Amino acid sequence: MANTLYDVLGIGNAIVDVLAHSEDAFLERAGLAKGTMRLIDAETAEALYAAMGPAVEVSGGSAANTIAALASLGGSGAFVGKVRDDQLGTIFRHDIVSTGITFVTPPAADGPPTGRCLILVTPDAQRTMQTCLGASALLTPDDVDPAMVAAARVTYLEGYLWDQPGAREAFVKAATVAHAAGHWVALSLSDPFCVDRHRADFIALVDHHIDILFANEDEIVSLYQVHAFDAALQRVRHHCDIAALTRSEKGSVVVAGDEVHVVDAEPVEPVIDSTGAGDAYAAGFLYGLTRGVRLETCARIGGIAAAEVLSHFGARAETPLAELVRRTLG
Repeated sequence: MANTLYDVLGIGNAIVDVLAHSEDAFLERAGLAKGTMRLIDAETAEALYAAMGPAVEVSGGSAANTIAALASLGGSGAFVGKVRDDQLGTIFRHDIVSTGITFVTPPAADGPPTGRCLILVTPDAQRTMQTCLGASALLTPDDVDPAMVAAARVTYLEGYLWDQPGAREAFVKAATVAHAAGHWVALSLSDPFCVDRHRADFIALVDHHIDILFANEDEIVSLYQVHAFDAALQRVRHHCDIAALTRSEKGSVVVAGDEVHVVDAEPVEPVIDSTGAGDAYAAGFLYGLTRGVRLETCARIGGIAAAEVLSHFGARAETPLAELVRRTLG
């Protein structure tokens, strides 16, 4: 590999998360599909925000959460995502830079405001997300600095961003630059409804540009339109070098060619909020991978990071993950 400055460069939606507790009845009244992410316009976002209970606002977005968790593990990270030059954009930039992450994407001077994701967490810890992409949808290939991509061991792409044509071109540009530098490209499928919208594109993307795929059980089954996880497992092993597949309380399965590693979930009691757990798992896995540890250990680190996030409200770690991994793994 060429000389590197970052362990992981994440490319994704720059979003401010707005988290609130919710009852199932509220989701039903609002017509929201529990446990999924839906794109909404600014007017719908304002109406839902007004109807929500007390909320906590933190910088978020799937890939940004992963890079933040990577930093908590002691890794070096950078992020590419678009915000507006407004109050939420300032909050996002301050929060992510304060964790030690490099974030130099220029803000938009006009157009829609910084994006936000309204996250409703029900008592069973499921999160239902309504996302107004705002300025994050304005990401284009021009925002991808080839030198920054070439300086990262892994370029990590957020599947949610595939909804935007400019972002698709940015993904392909980044993947091309990363591979030319001899580095890995990873993709998170993000959400089963996201997979449903872009199934053919995602399969082509994985076949031609992706080395490491992250997905949960629902997402990988949806990608290959099969009824069982084992069938999806057999399909994905032929499409990328490494697939890291999470299965909630069943832990995760990592497949790499003829290798299959089944790794138990870390104990969490009680599970408070699943927001960001998959993002944290990806961070832990990539942290291990960029340090050359065995795949099953990568998955174990991912599970430790995910368990920490599951144990409290919000997508960002409250306990330094590097310390937690040292205590757990010894």
